[in-house]
Amino acid sequence: MDYLLALDQGTSSSRSILFDRHGNIVAMAQQEFPQYYPQSGWVEHEPQEIWQSQLATLQAVIRQSGVSPGRIAAAGITNQRETTLVWHRKTGQALCRAIVWQDRRGEALCRTLREKGLEPFIQERTGLKLDAYFSATKLSWILENVPNARQLAEQGELAFGTVDSWLLWQLSKGRVHATDVSNASRTLLFNIRENRWDPALLDLFGIPANMLPEVLPSSASYGQMDEAIAGYVIPIGGVAGDQQSALFGQACFRAGMAKNTYGTGCFALLHAGEHFRVSGNGLLTTRTARHGEIQEYALEGSVFVGGAVVQWLRDGLGIINQSAQVQSLAESVPDSGGVFFVPAFTGLGAPYWDADARGSITGLTRGTTAAHIARAAVESIAYQSAALLEAMSLDARAGNGVPLQELRVDGGACVNDALMQFQADLLGIPVVRPQIIETTALGAAYLAGLQIGLWSGTDELSSLWREERRFEPNIGRDEAARLMENWNRAVRQTVAI
Repeated sequence: MDYLLALDQGTSSSRSILFDRHGNIVAMAQQEFPQYYPQSGWVEHEPQEIWQSQLATLQAVIRQSGVSPGRIAAAGITNQRETTLVWHRKTGQALCRAIVWQDRRGEALCRTLREKGLEPFIQERTGLKLDAYFSATKLSWILENVPNARQLAEQGELAFGTVDSWLLWQLSKGRVHATDVSNASRTLLFNIRENRWDPALLDLFGIPANMLPEVLPSSASYGQMDEAIAGYVIPIGGVAGDQQSALFGQACFRAGMAKNTYGTGCFALLHAGEHFRVSGNGLLTTRTARHGEIQEYALEGSVFVGGAVVQWLRDGLGIINQSAQVQSLAESVPDSGGVFFVPAFTGLGAPYWDADARGSITGLTRGTTAAHIARAAVESIAYQSAALLEAMSLDARAGNGVPLQELRVDGGACVNDALMQFQADLLGIPVVRPQIIETTALGAAYLAGLQIGLWSGTDELSSLWREERRFEPNIGRDEAARLMENWNRAVRQTVAI
C-alpha cells in the first residue's frame, strides 16, 4: 500500500492525481465543469456538478493507473477555498447553487460592518480583511435570501461547508461533516488564535452554530471513502485549502519560505512561523496546513484574476482561440508598447482591497496591436504578484521576520518561461520552479501520507522536493522600480474610474 490519491477540486475543473511514495505522479485525470454568472459580480457552481466531476476523475485515475484500489494507502483532499455550500442533512441535497470565492454579492454587508467600525475586531480574531471574498457574507446571504433557509438552519436541518466539507460528506455517504484548520481560517467565522469557531463572529454574521463542520488538523483521520466510490474502503487522511496545500507541497515548512501559485487567481503565501500578527500592508494572516500540535501562520496575498485574464482574452475579447496561444502572441512583440492591463474584473485583492475597482487597459495608441494587449495581460499576472510580495517583505521586516530570499512557484501558468523570468526581474530574487508543479495536489498527498505514517515527518518530505529550473533576475533594481511605478500608476487610474 504505497500509493496516495489526491483529490484536487478547483475553481474551473476537478482533478485526481495518484502519487507514489516518492512524490512522483503515476496517473492524473481532469474534468472541467461549468461556471454560472447570473448577474454582474455573481459567480456560482452547481454542487452536484462539483461532486460528479470530482467522482469521475477519481474513478478515471484509478482505471488509467492500473493500480488496484487496495494498494492506495490513503486519500487527501485539497480544494478551492471560501466557496460556500449549504445542503440538507437528511437528503444530502444542496439547498442552492454554491457561491464561489470570486462572487461579490456580500459586499453590501461588508460595507455595513466597516461603517460600524468592526473590521479591526474581525481581523484581530480571523487575520482576514472584511471582504466579500470570504465565506461568512456568502453564507449570510444564503440564509437571508433563499426561501426557508433561515428557518431550516435554526431547526438544525442544514449543513454548511466549504468544498472540502461537501466532498467529505459525499465520499463518506453523509457520515463525516468536517473541515480542516486551513479551510476554516478562510470563513471569517474561525478564531485562528484560539483555534475554534468564534461565537461573537457567528452572532455578528447571524450564523447558527449547528450548521458548522467539526474542525480538525489538516493531517488527521477524516473517516473513510465509502466502498462503493472506488471499490475499496480508502482512508481519508489529509485535507487542506488549495493555497496552504501548495505551500505544504512546496516543502515551505520554515518561516521565511514562500510560494506563489499561478492559477485562475494568484496566491502568494509566506510562512510566518508560530506567532500571529495582523499585516500592516494589506495582507491576510491565515493558518498553514497543520501537521502535529504546533499552530503556525502564513501571510497571504490574493490576486483575484491571474490566469483568468487569459481566459478572457480567449472567451471575451476573442484574440486567441486557445489559452496556449497566448505565450506565442505575447512574445511576438518585444514589450507591451506602454500598454498596462489591470484585470480588476471583480475588484482588486491584496494589497489594494478595492471591491469597486473594475478592469482597465491604459496606454493605448494607434500602434497598439492584439499582441501588445496579450503581453500586457500576461505581464499583469507578474505585476500583481510583485506588488503583494513587496507587501510581504515589508511585513516581514516590520516584524523582524526572515526576509524573502527566493520564490517557489507552481500552478498552470508557471510553465510560461517568459512570465517566470519577468517575475524574477520585478522581484529581484530567484524564482524557482520544481520538477513537479502539481504541488497543490502533492500537499494533500503528503498530509494523508503523514497521517498513516508513510513518512517520518517534514524533514523527509523536504528531501523529496526537487528543483526543475531557477530564473535569476536579469534587470537592475532601478529598472524594476520604474516598471512597478508605471504599474502602480495604471492601478491608480483604474481605482479612480
